Amino acid sequence: MGRHTWMGITPETRERARRRVGGRVAALVLGLVALAGFGSFGAVAMAVPKAAMPCEDNVKACARLSTNEAWLSDGQGNILRGPVRMNHGAPGKETPVGFFSVQRKEEVHLSKEYNNARMPWSVFFDDNGRAFHGGDPARQSAGCVRMADPDAQAFFNGLNVYDRVQIVE
Repeated sequence: MGRHTWMGITPETRERARRRVGGRVAALVLGLVALAGFGSFGAVAMAVPKAAMPCEDNVKACARLSTNEAWLSDGQGNILRGPVRMNHGAPGKETPVGFFSVQRKEEVHLSKEYNNARMPWSVFFDDNGRAFHGGDPARQSAGCVRMADPDAQAFFNGLNVYDRVQIVE
């Protein structure tokens, strides 16, 4: 007795087609997840062309003080994250403008200057202890760039020692 077919398609061919379509559907879903901004779940990381980052293309972290926005880039002009909401130094403790480089990183830094204040996901970029770090972005800092914890974690994971940083007005 011959193979059972439906419209000339064998069960093996149907199964191969089902697997192929299933893989395409999974790829489509992952792409839609990334476009919707849920790429931080680890499924897909996408770089988009530089749109509004006010810093030079060769920096990996950018902060604009006048609008309280920060960007993480690949150092080639493609934005990996941002703009994200952040805050900067209060009057008298201003965040300096200019070019810097990442000096060190600490997953949880406790500030000796401010009663062991917790600074999660700290990425230090100058000689005076200023850093990108997590916290409440609605509050001004003592000179650091403070952002929500998920954004600070992305900057922590995306930056390495010696990467270039630019802070602009």
